[in-house]
Amino acid sequence: MQTEDLSISQTEDSNIMQTEDLNPKSVEIDALSINGIVEAMEGENAAVFSAVRAARHSISKAVEDVVAAIRAGGSLVYVGAGTSGRLGVLDASEMPPTFNVAPGLVRAIMAGGQKAVTTSVEGAEDCVENVDEAIDSVTEKDVLIGITASGTACFVLESLRKAKLRGTRTWLLTCNDVTYDFPDGTIYLPTGPEIVAGSTRLKAGTATKIALNTISTAAMIRLGRVYCGFMVDVVPSNDKLKRRAIRIIKEIAGVDDRLAVKLLAESGGNAKTAILMHLRGATREQALARLDLSGGSLREALALGRKP
Repeated sequence: MQTEDLSISQTEDSNIMQTEDLNPKSVEIDALSINGIVEAMEGENAAVFSAVRAARHSISKAVEDVVAAIRAGGSLVYVGAGTSGRLGVLDASEMPPTFNVAPGLVRAIMAGGQKAVTTSVEGAEDCVENVDEAIDSVTEKDVLIGITASGTACFVLESLRKAKLRGTRTWLLTCNDVTYDFPDGTIYLPTGPEIVAGSTRLKAGTATKIALNTISTAAMIRLGRVYCGFMVDVVPSNDKLKRRAIRIIKEIAGVDDRLAVKLLAESGGNAKTAILMHLRGATREQALARLDLSGGSLREALALGRKP
């Protein structure tokens, strides 16, 4: 990627590449005992929570964009490289079973392709030749969040820049204080130097994981996929998740095991639908119609009144 493609603004008194700096607390770390090493790492991990808290306003803005995009028929798309990219893949892969969303509603693009999810693909983050192909499915309806702890991964930055040109809402998530002129917003997680200089799978990776969890989960809550703290759209695809769905029905609808199992079966395997059927005396079709009217929100569907 040519440097003139990107406009970068940096404050002179800030250490832009903090994630590459040597942490003063780790200068003698290789001389410590195992307990000493673990204690040093635990102390550094405490900085993760303050870093995420410092970014809470920008995280909230990103959630607003994601909710608006999905309600308008768009998707949340992550793009990343290395550890950052894998964290995006992880978050996206957990959305369908947890919230019963279509697999493409939250998806991830990985520099280096599918192989790079489990194997290091050297140079993938610097390669921009296949960016057009990689983001081909991203449209102006979507939100694209570029994840790069260093803030310098060319594949990620070029993906954001090109997506922005086609009208996509774009966000940069980074752990260095960098500024570009093409993202609509930046989520800056100031985790500082790692205990092993440059190893951003540590504090930076943990902060990134928390931020992505927050963005996707908060968006799903606002979209009606959670009620009273329960994942009411959980997909009962195995014994553990089936037991969870039954428990959810029992807790919210106030029924016993036998009736919860019966309601889950009659609902087609959806706890939210089962709860609405019982509490409003509705058939499965009537419950689904209520949910459709309420935009998928169980709370709003229940508020429509008792008459199906």
